Amino acid sequence: MNGPNTRHRSAPKNNPTPPSVNGHTRNSVIKKDTDSSHMKRSPSSSAKNFCCSLGNAHFLKWRAEDLWGVALHHPLPCAFAASLLFFMVVEYTLRMIPPTAPPFDLGFIVTKTLHQLLESRPALNTILAGLNTIFVGMQTSYILWTWLMEGRPRATISALFMFTCRGILGYATQLPLPEGFLGSGADFPVGNVSFFLFYSGHVAASIIASLDMKRMQRWELAYTFDILNILQVIRLLSTRGHYTIDLAVGIGAGILFDSLAGKYEDSKKRSVVSH
Repeated sequence: MNGPNTRHRSAPKNNPTPPSVNGHTRNSVIKKDTDSSHMKRSPSSSAKNFCCSLGNAHFLKWRAEDLWGVALHHPLPCAFAASLLFFMVVEYTLRMIPPTAPPFDLGFIVTKTLHQLLESRPALNTILAGLNTIFVGMQTSYILWTWLMEGRPRATISALFMFTCRGILGYATQLPLPEGFLGSGADFPVGNVSFFLFYSGHVAASIIASLDMKRMQRWELAYTFDILNILQVIRLLSTRGHYTIDLAVGIGAGILFDSLAGKYEDSKKRSVVSH
């Protein structure tokens, strides 16, 4: 006896792999079509995104009180912006110094009277040169003391960085000796030997020593070095031992290489901790 017909539903088959089309899965074909459609729309989309970015630009949200607030709370950047415009005018309207003329140096003009005094009194020039050499010895002694006696190598590392860079730049661009240079056998380097003009190692080393003194809160010694460094700058300009740019960059070099030496020390400490 035949019972009622019972229809059995078969279990669905797992089909993880989509049907292929010419050897490629359907998903890959869809992805390629989508990519190609994006490529077709890319120029207009890029232009639209650019317009949206321009519409959301920060400066479009500025108000009058915002501009006044910038000038009130950030006077230094505003002064730099004004000086940028000023020196753009100066630079683009300045008459260039011809190749046959000596360089123009504002520091030489300011110290013209002192230069004439030292030129007329060679003994005074020699005395000041000797005192300056003593000051260079003080810088060197302090920088080495911090490493050899106190075990703090940052100032020494900074000086090594600084003098290496000075040697490279000084050799790369060898400036002519300033007109009216007043040499002395008591000056450092002793004996009227040749030296690099750019940049001043005298000034940079003094800055390095002074910064280390301030880190260690040796304020009186640091301020003494700063005053002696100012007098050193005046003397070097008066004797035409350096151009103004040599001395200015020497100050920046001392600050820069002290900072780099600090970063070098920090990186070495982190590597030791990580190991």
